Amino acid sequence: MLSQSSKQALARLRAYKPPPTQWHHLPLTRRAAVLILLFPDRYGELKVVLTMRAHTLRSYAGQAALPGGKAETLTETPFECARREAFEEIGLPLSSSSLPPGFVVEHLCELPTNLAKTELGVRPCVAFLHSTKNEDEAGSNVEEKMIPKLDPKEVAAVFTAPFYQFLRERWEGKEEMRERFYKGVWTDWHESRWRMHNFYIPKPPEKQSSMKERKDASPSPPSSSSSFPSPSSSSPSTLSPPSSSPCPSSSLPSRDAAIASAPPPPTTFRVFGMTARILVDAARVAYGEEPQFEHNSHHGDEDMIARLRKIGRLSEIRRKEEKELTREVLKEASLAKI
Repeated sequence: MLSQSSKQALARLRAYKPPPTQWHHLPLTRRAAVLILLFPDRYGELKVVLTMRAHTLRSYAGQAALPGGKAETLTETPFECARREAFEEIGLPLSSSSLPPGFVVEHLCELPTNLAKTELGVRPCVAFLHSTKNEDEAGSNVEEKMIPKLDPKEVAAVFTAPFYQFLRERWEGKEEMRERFYKGVWTDWHESRWRMHNFYIPKPPEKQSSMKERKDASPSPPSSSSSFPSPSSSSPSTLSPPSSSPCPSSSLPSRDAAIASAPPPPTTFRVFGMTARILVDAARVAYGEEPQFEHNSHHGDEDMIARLRKIGRLSEIRRKEEKELTREVLKEASLAKI
């Protein structure tokens, strides 16, 4: 059965009303969405699904990420975009009728749009995957009876992580942690101080892991009848951003640069950048508490997106000089009146 804290977290997410969003004012080429897919483990605690990007991708190869991507039409909602991408990447069926009997994907809420350095507006959509059958069987059903169906062209593996961990400074699982679970640095971004989170989540023992990377798998698009993944509760995981870390490590002080650019220990997965920020903000809403570490108090980047639009950025066609956002552009936008 769901724990009391999980029930309360889901209730807060269902009740959450985000502020007006800039996402629908962006041109199609600037719209993206990610899916924060929650499910109960066998103990009734919420976990979140993450993917490891394929090594063959041109950008951010081998990094972990939330399922998601760019919108395809102007009529596609953020949730529809996130669900479609989750279907393409990990085989999560688009319709309830295609899910295994007794399973549903409930759309809980959407969070404020985040601004990627590549000038994409990324809308996080939160959903809950669970069984409508006997609650005593719900956790084991989700964790043991859902089988991954990955598109190896985009996704190498699927992982999970305890959702509540993204508010904690230390790992609270059973695994022994030689390294510190959380490290954070303050950077300059959006013409303000921006907290970059780095989470180091322990990998499960290899003999217990059912999430080995499929580098040699031949491409085979998921079918609508495929089941959706969920490793066992002993298999935590992580994610990495759909965009780069918010500030290049070369612009950070030497100690912070070392933290930001150092590869994760081989026994852990690193969660950082935009993906980490999105998960921290989602957990703040869900559990109604602030994290144990320093963080930015605001959610998303709706204000900065509006300011960038005011000065003519985030247009349909990217100009040659608009490779990515710079401090100069952000400074100009911060002075714009909206």
